[in-house]
Amino acid sequence: MLMETVPVSSLLGLSSKVAIVTGGAAGIGLGIVSRLAEAGASVVVADISKDAADEAAVMLSGKGWSVKSYGVDVANEEEVKGLINYTADTFGEIDILVNNAGIYPDIPVSKMTSQQFDRVIAVNLRAVFLTTKYVSEKMIARGSGGKIINITSIDALHPSMVGLDAYDASKHGVWGFTKDVALELAPHKIWVNAVAPGGIATPGVAKMQSGSPGAGDVDPQKLVESFLAGIPMHRMGDPDDIGKVVLFLASDMSSYMTGSQIVVDGGFLLN
Repeated sequence: MLMETVPVSSLLGLSSKVAIVTGGAAGIGLGIVSRLAEAGASVVVADISKDAADEAAVMLSGKGWSVKSYGVDVANEEEVKGLINYTADTFGEIDILVNNAGIYPDIPVSKMTSQQFDRVIAVNLRAVFLTTKYVSEKMIARGSGGKIINITSIDALHPSMVGLDAYDASKHGVWGFTKDVALELAPHKIWVNAVAPGGIATPGVAKMQSGSPGAGDVDPQKLVESFLAGIPMHRMGDPDDIGKVVLFLASDMSSYMTGSQIVVDGGFLLN
């Protein structure tokens, strides 16, 4: 006899849920915000650019979705506290945190300053600690559990290229942090997972592709073409490809998952 199951529509629905998406104003972040909001969640677009966050919130609110904006430097502890308090004050609770904000300056170690290295680690790794710390405190106090989803990279699993040393170090760190904090928060019914994107067509990638040669005088256009040739699906991913996987992890579809990382790379790591 089959056990009674919940309908798929209910499993994917996020009505009454509240989410924060860092770096949510463009690219992968905007793809994530769109899917969570479409599923019924009230979403705060948190971005270092308040203007871009405002624009995204206005656009998505125009679809009838519940979306607010907040300008924040996620590497700044006091600003992170402000973001979390704003979300709780506006919507009353926080059910979902997506740590998506990240930077990836193309600078080899020989040319990178300690300040540049520290900034990458602060935005990509320290910020994940800060948001997780203060959001999980509210989730624990409420006692209803929650979902924390960290956007890592396939560069958390293999070396990428000369010039992304600090980026790769930060993403390896986020993956390690994800696994350990998943153990710590599991007794509180807070599930912590990660998504590792491969090559995704975003404004940032487009800017890099049209830019000047980076580390080792590599032509960025040829670099992207070479990367694309190594993808078995023969296409770059779309921000919505990541948004759909984050929706899966944010919903009850992933009810028995914590400490996992889902690779979304079109098969790139098969090579």
